[in-house]
This record gives sequence, C-alpha cells and structure tokens, in this order.
Amino acid sequence: MLHFAQFGAGRIGAIHAANLAASGRASLRHVVDIHAPAAEALAARHGARVSDTAAALADPEVGAVIIASSTDTHADLVIAAAQAGKAIFCEKPIDLSLARVDACLEAVAAAGVPMLVGFNRRFDPNFAELRRRIQAGAIGAVEQVVITSRDPGPPPVTYIKVSGGLFRDMTIHDFDMARWMLGEEPVEVYATGACLVDPAIAEAGDIDSAMIVMKTASGRMAHINNSRRAAYGYDQRVEVHGSGGRLIAGNRIGTTVEQADAIAVTSDKPLHFFLERYAEAYRIELSAFLDAIRDGTPMPVGAEDGRQALVLADAALRSMTEGRPVRLG
Repeated sequence: MLHFAQFGAGRIGAIHAANLAASGRASLRHVVDIHAPAAEALAARHGARVSDTAAALADPEVGAVIIASSTDTHADLVIAAAQAGKAIFCEKPIDLSLARVDACLEAVAAAGVPMLVGFNRRFDPNFAELRRRIQAGAIGAVEQVVITSRDPGPPPVTYIKVSGGLFRDMTIHDFDMARWMLGEEPVEVYATGACLVDPAIAEAGDIDSAMIVMKTASGRMAHINNSRRAAYGYDQRVEVHGSGGRLIAGNRIGTTVEQADAIAVTSDKPLHFFLERYAEAYRIELSAFLDAIRDGTPMPVGAEDGRQALVLADAALRSMTEGRPVRLG
C-alpha cells in the first residue's frame, strides 16, 4: 500500500483522491489546501488528515505526492517533494516559466525520484488505441496530424488572468498530443489567434481562439485548432493521415443511440466537459503511475515531456506575437 500526500482539494484533486481510494493499492494520508473547508471535506471523505506542506512531506510513511493545486504552486512543491524523496504526480503545467521548469527537472534528477506530468489525454483509451495502431504501422508513415480541441465555454476571466494564456493553459495538452502522435519533435511553429468568444478575455490580455501549424525535421505536419466555445459540447478529436491510410478518434457522446425519422438522423451531443470526457483516462493515468512506481519502470509521461510541451507553447505565443513562424533548436 503506497501512502500519498495530496496538494489541492479542488475538482481535479477530488477526482485523483477518489481514484486513489478506488485503486485498492494506495491510500491518502494528507490533504493540503489553502481553502480549509475543501481540504477538510476531502480529507474526511477519504480518511486522511488536513496538514500543511512541511508536515505532509516530513511524514516517512508518505511515498508519493499528487500536486493538483494552482499552477503557481507546482514548481515549489515539485522541488520540495523531490528533496523529500517522494515520487511525484504533477498536474500540467509544471510551471509557466521554462527556467522554473528546468529547476524542477534538475531537482528531480538530483533526487532520483520518478515524476509523471498529468497529460491525461494520452491515457484516453481511444487516443491510446490510435497511437498503438500508428506504432503498429497500420497507416504507414505518419504525414499529418490534425487535433481539434474546443471547450464548451470559457472559464471565468479571473482564471484567464492567472492561467498563463491559452497556449500554456489549454493548448499545452494538444502540443503534448501532437508530439506523441507525430513521433518526432516539431522544429517549426506558426500560430495565429483571435478573441472571438468574449471581449473580456482580450481585455485580460489573452485569446480564446487559435490555430497552430507545426512541422518536424522530416516534414511531418500537425495542425491544432482551439476554441473556448463549442455550443454542442466538449469537442475532442484527432485525425492522423499516413502513407497507407488514416486513423480517426472522435468525440465521446452521451449514448450511442441514433434516431432516424422523416426529418433527420440525430444522435447525442459530445459529453459536456473534461471531467466527464476524461473520467476513464484519469483512472488509467493514476494506475499507470502506480504501476511505474511498483515496477521501477520509466513514467509514461515524464518531466521532460512537460518541458517540451511548454517549449512549444512559448514558441506559439512568440509566433503569434511576431506574426511569423518560429524555428526551434
């Protein structure tokens, strides 16, 4: 039984805590959150105690941590957990600053502790099967990857102001997916964006709509399109085109019931948002983390993956700001 300390008792923290309890292989000992009522409620639900950071990390029974607190706390907690010798599960992004991310990677390497970055979409069964088929050669050599990722609606502007911007907050998942599907690192990024959903987002200095094109050294291409609005639900699709065919992973919908009548053929809308859409992915992600610790194998999504996604996010922001493609490396 692996004992955990968890930082963050919000909605994603609640998901991770529930998945820990359901795993039968781990227990939650400490919950740390600046919002006392949330920490107390989550701790009571799972038989844990409310603690501060120092107490949680000093507990010799704690072998691992989940960092699901606000982004601005991630780097300090990663470094502190590494120095305490704990295995680390950190939600994305590690930090909004590449320099701070590098400091985290140095601390993790120096301590020799395993670290997983929470790019949960890699663990979605449909996306995972799509990549498995790519690797099995089902469509030959990959030539193009097209990723659509649209939220049902924008978050509050108060969140936008501290999020780090659309590329570092939302598109960072898609950058990771693009790297994963392409099988090569992008060397050129071109991005364009606009504010089409809410003028308040522009006033906060961000965009709510974007398109990004990336190219690898061999010429493989990826296109990402994002929007903070999709009137029909949470839109999450991936298409991969190769020399011998194509693969598509579509949206998950409420039911598979399709109605056909004299007026139209209709089906359910996509699931509403990420909590529903990726519920299974979150369970599999945590299980993979526990497996890697148990078996002493590399984490399926490591700290370096977190760094590379941020490199692409920074390049996209620079490309949009300067109105030109940005070369990497």
